[in-house]
Amino acid sequence: MSTPFEVGPVSVTFEDRIATVTLRRGDRINALSVKAIEALREAALRLRDDFHTSAVILTGDPVFSSGADLADPDHQARRTAPLLEKRELLRLAPTTCAAWENLDQVTIVAIEGFCLGGALALAASCDFRIAGRGAHMRLPEIPLGWNLNWNAAPRILNLLGPSRAKQLILFGERVYAPQALEWGLIDDMAEDGQALDVAMRWAQKAAALPPIGMRMAKRTITEQATALNRLTAHMDNDQYILASMTEDNEEAINAFLEKRPPVFRGR
Repeated sequence: MSTPFEVGPVSVTFEDRIATVTLRRGDRINALSVKAIEALREAALRLRDDFHTSAVILTGDPVFSSGADLADPDHQARRTAPLLEKRELLRLAPTTCAAWENLDQVTIVAIEGFCLGGALALAASCDFRIAGRGAHMRLPEIPLGWNLNWNAAPRILNLLGPSRAKQLILFGERVYAPQALEWGLIDDMAEDGQALDVAMRWAQKAAALPPIGMRMAKRTITEQATALNRLTAHMDNDQYILASMTEDNEEAINAFLEKRPPVFRGR
């Protein structure tokens, strides 16, 4: 029998052959601080060696997550770090997504409220996504003058195909649950407040399967679907560093804070 544990703002509980991982920072937006990202990675790594579970649910309370916490002092420190150190520090988020993708258990994300930026990158690293009807997803990075980081682009492409992936990534617009279901960004839609219950039903289906065959089949499908992902996303961090040094990035942030349209000059 697996033993419940906590890592920072992340708690992990077990019921039968199902683990539930909950991010709970105690506020209304559940932003991903550096410590929260580290905790999510640690939880995935510990679950990797858990042979008693067949399914893992990832959720947030009271909402899934608003993405990276740009006000986090640890995030701020990364901006001023020397270039070599910055490249290494930026590996945290991609390796966290990889840790979730590398789980052999079936992984199911339960989304309420919103799932933005890095939170959507994390959700795309899992097998299935369930969202409440009123939930929305968004990738705001490109309109804010960055690239799409966290190795998310190939995973989004795998889910949506090129045209819809471009719509989601380039325009940075909200995609609400009904449209996300039509696109294939989520796999099921629940009534608001019921995403975790529906995710549990999906997890129970996985938990009822023979675990060895299930794990082997999942790993085969994942490896086939993602064979070129690392090749196409390995420069994400360097592109992020370059984009964050541009005048357009500074203009995008200033325009956002000043609530005005940005004026981009390609420099």
